[in-house]
Amino acid sequence: MIIDTHCHIYNSEMENAEEIINEAANNDIHIILNGTDPISNREVLELSSKYENVHAALGYFHSFADEITDEDIILLDNQLSNDKVVAVGEIGLDYYHTKDNMDKQKELFEKMLNLAEKHGLPVIVHSRKSMQDTFDILKKHDVVGSMHCYQGSSEMAKEFVKLGFYMGIGGPITHTNNKKIRKVVKEIDINHMLVETDSPYLTPEEKRGEKNTPLNLKYIIRKIADELGMGEDEVIEITTENAKKLFRI
Repeated sequence: MIIDTHCHIYNSEMENAEEIINEAANNDIHIILNGTDPISNREVLELSSKYENVHAALGYFHSFADEITDEDIILLDNQLSNDKVVAVGEIGLDYYHTKDNMDKQKELFEKMLNLAEKHGLPVIVHSRKSMQDTFDILKKHDVVGSMHCYQGSSEMAKEFVKLGFYMGIGGPITHTNNKKIRKVVKEIDINHMLVETDSPYLTPEEKRGEKNTPLNLKYIIRKIADELGMGEDEVIEITTENAKKLFRI
């Protein structure tokens, strides 16, 4: 088994979502689908109930910070009790696209973390140009989880690891100009790494120009193995065990 710990393979993102899910199942790949709003969360739950290799992560993304209502929070609270839910995510902060609603983003992030604590679930966290705020908020909560598509320094990665977080390593590690993430991979222990694709986004260099799918995990695994001087099978074994432990799969 290989576990793709972060995907957006549902109909509102990909026309052939179920075909890709079946293709992953045929290759013994389990996937964690991440919702970002009420519509995608519903799709994630429907697909996770239908496919054994699909696990659900539900949350409200930073880009909906101005829209999410108290009723939406209540809805999510109820959905998180579903047996196929393994995490609260995708959640977090993003100051790259806008800083105008930073306070609302933080408020929504805090609400998501409170729900994770209430349900005893790990979190899957997005952080772009907001790493220090993300760290400071997480430090206040009794949560563990994954730093999705980690983009910070190796020094900060080590601080997240101390909080009980894993670094999500995806397609960017294969991109020629992304030396930062390759440095992170070399400087933190593989026992604190997860593999992910963010399908249909963040396609590896080898498939650039195409929509990403879980089958492209092999390129990410190969690059991690090359950087660490390990065998690919060993990378698969360790990162799969990390995912099983964190998400209780």
